[in-house]
Amino acid sequence: MEWKPDRKSKIPLYKQLAAYIENGISDGTFPPDKSLPSERGLAKQFDINRSTVVAAYDELQSNGLINRNRGSGTTVSKDIWGLAKKRMPSWNRYIEAGSFLPNLPVTQRIYKELAETKLINLASGELSQELFPLASLREITASRSFIGSLGYDHPQGNEILRKTLAAHVSQYRDIETNASSILITSGAQQALHLVVQCLLKHGDAVAIEDPSYHYNLPIFKSAGINTYDLKSEKDGINPDEITNLYKKHRIKMIFLNPIFQNPTGALMPESKRRKILELSSEYGIPIVEDDPYSLTSFFGEKIQPLKSYDKNGNVLYISSLTKIIASGLRIGWIIGPRAVIERLSDAKQQVDFGHGSYSQWVANDFLESREFKSHIKHLVKQLEQRRDQIVSSLQLFLKDEADFDIPQGGIHIWCKLRKEVSDIQLLEESIKRGVIYVPGTTMGSEKGFVRFTFARENEATIHEGIKRFAEALAAI
Repeated sequence: MEWKPDRKSKIPLYKQLAAYIENGISDGTFPPDKSLPSERGLAKQFDINRSTVVAAYDELQSNGLINRNRGSGTTVSKDIWGLAKKRMPSWNRYIEAGSFLPNLPVTQRIYKELAETKLINLASGELSQELFPLASLREITASRSFIGSLGYDHPQGNEILRKTLAAHVSQYRDIETNASSILITSGAQQALHLVVQCLLKHGDAVAIEDPSYHYNLPIFKSAGINTYDLKSEKDGINPDEITNLYKKHRIKMIFLNPIFQNPTGALMPESKRRKILELSSEYGIPIVEDDPYSLTSFFGEKIQPLKSYDKNGNVLYISSLTKIIASGLRIGWIIGPRAVIERLSDAKQQVDFGHGSYSQWVANDFLESREFKSHIKHLVKQLEQRRDQIVSSLQLFLKDEADFDIPQGGIHIWCKLRKEVSDIQLLEESIKRGVIYVPGTTMGSEKGFVRFTFARENEATIHEGIKRFAEALAAI
């Protein structure tokens, strides 16, 4: 049967064509040292752009499967098996066959642009350098002796740091726990991976917020987990939807970010948080609470996470120092029942033999220092000023083009565009103008949203970034 391009497939057409030709080389359809069809000929035969054929041939050439010679066309390499009957592996097949799925193409595009191009960054969830407590961290490393071990530490993480974290979450988040119920992870991302890989199995059903950061993660599909959406509104999800999903799909776990949610900035009221915990107990469904932002409240009141109400061990609590101290420390943690923590700890040992002792020492000393409290106060003030700036700029440049709620904490603002536009076209137009953000469809099922993050840039560049975005929106 003749090959036909699958235009509904997520695999790019040039990769489909390259795979077709490679298979033909393997089965003898295209024998060594014989000419392949011309670029124009293949484009006409399969009704595709010539540039698609060029990209496919480029890929095959890079793998050593074909030769392209000006004036004599394209041929299958006659030395494809080599003098010693050896052949280069088809790495593309391996790349596409792996069970660990890649990020969404748009997400990859954002990461690539941020790494290679100087842009006004309204996309990254990382704090700006001036919001890191650099002076305090330098003082720790310069004036205090490192007293830890440079060998492998405890499987759950350094015991001193775990005790410090137990005291920290008790003081700042009203969570009562102990060192044996804490696992140190490489940020919250690793914590989520460990939970999915160790506590769920292929075919299990889980509930996630829509929109949410979790919506953007390929870890669920990689593990063969079925995800079902809980619609996130202005004040978080409707708890009754948990009952509906449980009865319909027998969900095994609920993933929530109830405090200054990413991307909506929503703060779930206490009544909803307590109701969700009641449902968790009624149905025996564990909750994974992701809490990066609860210390960033702009109205000065302590906000209690779900875990603070949890008396039965229903909640696995995940947090980190990424959004409040520094992402480069790579310090995150999971709090949960001891048996669960030991299971996750065993898996982490298989991956990396435990967390780096030096960063744990720095994190511990800073959390114990008097500077921590003043740093958080300064951080919240700075984030609030940047929030006020982005709100002011949105009202100035997008007053008739976008609707949004003003977040009372966190680092994100979620905007609904009134004009129907292509996500990709708008992103590309914005990048051309030197600003980048996160298109809403990477984080939720509804079209027409964008997420701006205000923690990475200062007030001046935030203002300029929204101006450039408005210009890009007007241009399409």
